[in-house]
Amino acid sequence: MSLDRRQFLKEAGAGVAGVAAVVSTASHAVGRTDANSQIKLAAIDVGGRGNYLLNQFAAHDDVAITVLCDVNEKNLARAAESVRQIKGAKPRMVADFQRVLDDKSVDAVIIATPHHWHTPIAVRALAANKHLYVEKPASHVFREGRLLVEAAKKNKCVFQHGTQMRSSEVTERAGEVLASGLLGEIKQSKAWGVEPRPHWPDPVADSTAPDYLDYDAWLGPAPQRDFNELRFRRWNNYRDYGNGEIGGDGIHDIDMARWGLGVTTHPVRVAAIGTRSYLRGEADFPDNLTAIYEYEDGRTLIYENRNFAPYKMHGWDNGNIFYGTKGFMLFSRRGYFQTYLGAKEEEGPGMRGSAGVERHVRNFLDSILSDKACIADAEVAHLSCGIPHLGEIAFRTGKTLKFDPKQERFVNDEAANAMLTKDYRAPVKI
Repeated sequence: MSLDRRQFLKEAGAGVAGVAAVVSTASHAVGRTDANSQIKLAAIDVGGRGNYLLNQFAAHDDVAITVLCDVNEKNLARAAESVRQIKGAKPRMVADFQRVLDDKSVDAVIIATPHHWHTPIAVRALAANKHLYVEKPASHVFREGRLLVEAAKKNKCVFQHGTQMRSSEVTERAGEVLASGLLGEIKQSKAWGVEPRPHWPDPVADSTAPDYLDYDAWLGPAPQRDFNELRFRRWNNYRDYGNGEIGGDGIHDIDMARWGLGVTTHPVRVAAIGTRSYLRGEADFPDNLTAIYEYEDGRTLIYENRNFAPYKMHGWDNGNIFYGTKGFMLFSRRGYFQTYLGAKEEEGPGMRGSAGVERHVRNFLDSILSDKACIADAEVAHLSCGIPHLGEIAFRTGKTLKFDPKQERFVNDEAANAMLTKDYRAPVKI
């Protein structure tokens, strides 16, 4: 099942001049033909998170899992067996994602690869008129978010970002409370993650990639380098493939912080500071980070993570506070909110419920059948993913940076602007 790398990269590199050059190659869409049809779904990367999502989708009777794609043969075998147990038959298995996109019978695709592959695959899938469920963060660097928005709009495909708390009944009810004015005007939101992480492993020597993995295909647009077990297993700790804590897990709480604050644009100013004060081992990111974002109207968003903390904040390892002029709301993507009113912090409305996964999957499927936008569409994804990207750039530059939301560029800082994008290993460009 191994790939011919040159053919893989040749096909993956189609449209290297950019998204504007990518033309839709199919016109089928379940929502525009027969609303009673089964949605034929494919999944690209069916490792840990991908396999979990696959099982979530397979549980729906109106979904047929037709193709699985992974450059890791072990992942394919495990995931195919999972589907067989649920659906009664194994789907087709391929190693080259382009074969999925060329299959005109496929209506929708799950993308759950490492972050560096999200957008290169997604823009090609959108051009092939595939509806997309893209794991978070949808973009690996800031520029990719705008490309996703443009591609989704051009090809009129359904796009769902994997920030599932958007779909929770808890979020729905909390939104009603926020909109009611009970808390006054929401002036500031704070997001946090204080999940304790184990020490990062010490560096290990490069080695030979296992025979069940097409390592060149796994690298894809990332810089060429020899296989390293640590980088492969802990890929989110390295900027070549992942986004660290703020983008890998923090995006969930940041997405809710932006939602609760009610902002629908990018910030105008950002600053961040972080250090390695506890975790030992090899990684490209700090083990604690505080980032502050200012919006044009003066509202602010704060993000904090502390990977050394064995305790929680206000009872939650991941959470938010929405600060209003009359009260505040404690909110967690674990499925909880509680309001506190006035100077005495008297308890107001609150709720416990789900973390939204099942409803998020169903929202995606229903959007395909109805041809309506998802609750976490490409624009929502770009505005939320942009926050970790901008915060990471501020951390790396050590500056307080001014940002132009309309131009999507930093003001008078070309070094920071260069970090809004990245180099792609030829020929995988977007």
